[in-house]
Amino acid sequence: MNYYLIAGEASGDLHASNLMKSLRELDKDADFRFFGGDLMQSVGGTLVRHYRDMAFMGVIPVVLNAGTILRNLRFCKKDIAAYRPRAVILVDYPGFNLKIAKYVKTKLGIPVFYYISPKVWAWKKYRVKLFRKYVDEMLSILPFEVDFFKKNRYEVHYVGNPTVDAIAQREHKEETFAQFVASNGLESKPVIALLAGSRKQEISANLPPMLEAVKEYVEGYQLIIAGAPGIDSLFYDNFIKSFPPAKVIFDQTYRILSQSEAALVTSGTATLETALLNVPQVVCYKTPTPKLTYWVFKHLLHTPYISLVNLICGEEVVKELFASFFTVDNIRKELKQILHVQRYRQNMLDNYEEMRHILGDHGASKRAAEIIFTQCAVNNPG
Repeated sequence: MNYYLIAGEASGDLHASNLMKSLRELDKDADFRFFGGDLMQSVGGTLVRHYRDMAFMGVIPVVLNAGTILRNLRFCKKDIAAYRPRAVILVDYPGFNLKIAKYVKTKLGIPVFYYISPKVWAWKKYRVKLFRKYVDEMLSILPFEVDFFKKNRYEVHYVGNPTVDAIAQREHKEETFAQFVASNGLESKPVIALLAGSRKQEISANLPPMLEAVKEYVEGYQLIIAGAPGIDSLFYDNFIKSFPPAKVIFDQTYRILSQSEAALVTSGTATLETALLNVPQVVCYKTPTPKLTYWVFKHLLHTPYISLVNLICGEEVVKELFASFFTVDNIRKELKQILHVQRYRQNMLDNYEEMRHILGDHGASKRAAEIIFTQCAVNNPG
């Protein structure tokens, strides 16, 4: 069977690539065509558009790139119509993917599967009715989403979390600290990891304050920035040229975290990855209008937390420094807590263990693939 997938960012590329591998295990003749990235391309099939040409975040970048976005939408619709897949599989990226879902369902009559639900439980609840109209199956990766959607009269499947799979299947799983530092030409000092985001806007906002906050640790620790996929190393040079102790390493985020004593992490999937790798962390997210952002969070958003770790556990496990709480001094104080206050550090690690229990075993990609393949086989026999 042939499948069309759309992933609009790095994490979607990762999870979609694992889903493609699982589909191919069930369907030896599987053919893929997709908007995605390098990891999806490594599985096989045809890469139509790379996500780095699609990832526009925030009102102003979206407005400035409206022409590109509309051209991508028009092209995608025509490409799906010409390809005539057995199924269209959408991975997060709601602004784009919901428009595609509507077109595919109403104009082409092709089954639509949504893998990794957009975070409508936090914002834009009205989108649930769009799911009911245009998405045949929602494959959820966060356990609390099941109750949310049920309350909104939409049944979804919890298939497990693909980040659990990615961590379980990572390379260099048994690597020692000595092997890691030797292969990267590093010192033997303990590591503090800095994960400042996956987009240039996020990195520009978050990395300088992070670096300022860790200045006092340059003697006892080595500071490693996990380079984001698709971001040129020259971009990071703008920030570390005045901070020579920091080093940027690309394509090794899991290796870096696995060998770190602590991490400063911009909110997103990275906070979950850091917790699954058992690294104490501070969640840091700078916003351009802190007071307004916090007012919106308190009064308009339907969520008590911004980090996946806290949302999954239903309580504050990791400190969230965002909006007005995002200051160099606050980051520095929290980093000191997770590095040097043993009871505080251990409590965070104990809560990580509970989070792993809530998420369940690995196998999300396999379970999602089984649902998609089975539904396609039933709806398109022969």
